[in-house]
Amino acid sequence: MIRNPILRGFNPDPSVARVGEDVYIATSTFEWYPGVRIHHSRDLVNWRLVARPLDRAAQLDMRGAPDSCGVWAPCLSFADELFWLIYTDVKRFDGNFKDAHNYLVTAPSVTGPWSDPVYLNSSGFDPSLFHDDDGRKWLLNQQWRHLTDGVGGQPRHPAFDGILAQEYDPVARRLTGPIRDIFAGSPRGLVEGPHLFKREGWYHLTVAEGGTGYDHAVTMARSRRLTGPYELHPDTFLMTSKDVPDAPLQRAGHGQILEMPDGAVYHTHLCSRPLPGTRRSPLGRETGLQRCVWGEDGWLRLAQGGLVPAVEVDAPAGAASPEPSRPVEYRFVGVALPMDFQWLRTPYPGRLFTLTGDALRLHGRESLGSWYEQALVARRQEHHAYRAETRLAAFAPDTYQQAAGLTTYYNRFKLHALMVSHDAAAGGRTLTIMSCPGDWPDGRLRYPATPLPLPDGPLDLAVEARGATQRFFWRGGGEWQPFGPELDASAISDEAGRGEHGSFTGAFVGMVAFDTSGRGCPADFASFRYAPL
Repeated sequence: MIRNPILRGFNPDPSVARVGEDVYIATSTFEWYPGVRIHHSRDLVNWRLVARPLDRAAQLDMRGAPDSCGVWAPCLSFADELFWLIYTDVKRFDGNFKDAHNYLVTAPSVTGPWSDPVYLNSSGFDPSLFHDDDGRKWLLNQQWRHLTDGVGGQPRHPAFDGILAQEYDPVARRLTGPIRDIFAGSPRGLVEGPHLFKREGWYHLTVAEGGTGYDHAVTMARSRRLTGPYELHPDTFLMTSKDVPDAPLQRAGHGQILEMPDGAVYHTHLCSRPLPGTRRSPLGRETGLQRCVWGEDGWLRLAQGGLVPAVEVDAPAGAASPEPSRPVEYRFVGVALPMDFQWLRTPYPGRLFTLTGDALRLHGRESLGSWYEQALVARRQEHHAYRAETRLAAFAPDTYQQAAGLTTYYNRFKLHALMVSHDAAAGGRTLTIMSCPGDWPDGRLRYPATPLPLPDGPLDLAVEARGATQRFFWRGGGEWQPFGPELDASAISDEAGRGEHGSFTGAFVGMVAFDTSGRGCPADFASFRYAPL
C-alpha cells in the first residue's frame, strides 16, 4: 500500500512527471535554499530526494523576501528529451501586490545541469507548462488582481482572477500570441495551481481552490479546446477534506494527474496532519497521492469513492513495502552539506557556513529575524514526536551579541532556540532560551529560563517534541539534563501566530548562530541526529 503522506514534513504543491518507469515529484521550498526539491520513486511507495535544481544566484536570489515568499508551486515536466521546470519567485506577501515572477529552467537529467532561467511573466503565480500532442507548448498561471480588498493574510475571491493561458515558443524562448483567461474557477473561489492533462481529446484542467487552509480542494473541469470554455466536474471537486474535520488528512488540494505505464491513474495533492485536538500543523503541508479511476462519463474520481483522501491506497503491482522511519545521523566530515539540510534565502552560502572537514562551521551573521543573511542550517520536522541532538564542538562568545545553538524554527515570529551566549554578570559563557511563540506582528523574544553558567569545552544540545509540547536538554560531558520549561511546540506551525493563511511552510529543526556585532563569530557543530519517537 501507499501510505500518505508520501513526502512527510514541509513538501507542498506537488507537481509530478513520469519518464518511463521513473516518477518524479517537485515541491515548493518558499524562502528555503536551494530552491525546489525533487523526489524520485519507481513504485510510488518509497521516495528519495534526488535534486534541488535552483542552487545559484543566476537562478534564484531571495535575500529580502518576506516569510512564506520565494519559490511557490513549481511545475516539473519531461518532453523533447529535457526536463522542464517552471517556478515562481514571490517578492511580497502582505498588501495588495504579490510581485510574482515566473521563470523556466531545463536540464538533460533531473540531477542537472540545470540551465540559467528564461523569464516568462509576472501576472500571477503557480505557473504550469503543458506540452500538447501537436508539439505546441502552453504556459498557464493564476492571475493576481490587486484592485481588491480581498488580499493579504485572509485572501478572498476577487484577488484570484482566473487562470491565464499563453503559448510558449521554445525556439525564441519567450511567450507569444494572445493571453487568454480560460477558467474563472468554481464558487469555492481562490482558483490557483493549474495543470492540464489530455485524454481522448479532452483537456482536463486540475486547479486548487479554497485557499491553502482547511477549505482547500482539487477542482476539475474539461474542454475540447485548450483555451476553453471549460465545464465543471459534475462533483465540482476531485478531493477535499473541508466538511470532514476528523479526517486524518486535512487541507487536501493542489495536485496533478499521474498516469502509470499500465494505465493506472493517481493524483498528487498537498495535505496536512494537524496535532490531535487542534487546528495546528507543525509539519506544514505535506505531499499525498491518491488512486483514481476514470468513470464511464469520462470524469476522474477517487478510487475509494467520495471526496476525502485516504491514508492508505493501492500501490502499483510489485511495489515494495514502505520503509520504516529510522534515526538519521549526520557527521559533518565531508565537503558537502547533506541534502536534507537547507538554509534561508541567500545564494551565497559561503557567507553563512563552511565545512571544515570535521565540523559544520556557522559564521555568525544577522539575527534570528533577518530576511537577508541568517546563519541557520536546518532540516524538516517529519514527525509529531521526535528528538534532535547536535554537538556544539567549539564556540567562544565574548558578548551577548553572539549566540549559537539548536533551534526549532518556522519563521521569525515562530521559533524556540536553545542558545549558548555570553553573560558578563553570570561569569561568561551561558546557556539560555530565546523564544517567539507566534508573536506577530511585533516579533518580540521571550526568555523563559534563567541563564545557566556553562563549563568550557564541547556541549551537546537536544530537543524533544511530543505533539504540542517540546523541551530542551543539554550535557557537558555528563548526563543529559533538561533546561527550561516545556514550550509550546504547536506555535511552530502553519496556523499559529497570524493564522491559517498567514504562513504556509513548515517546522524545521537545526543549528543556528548569530553575531549582531558584525564580527562573524564562528560556531563549529560536529554532528546532528534526528530520530522519530
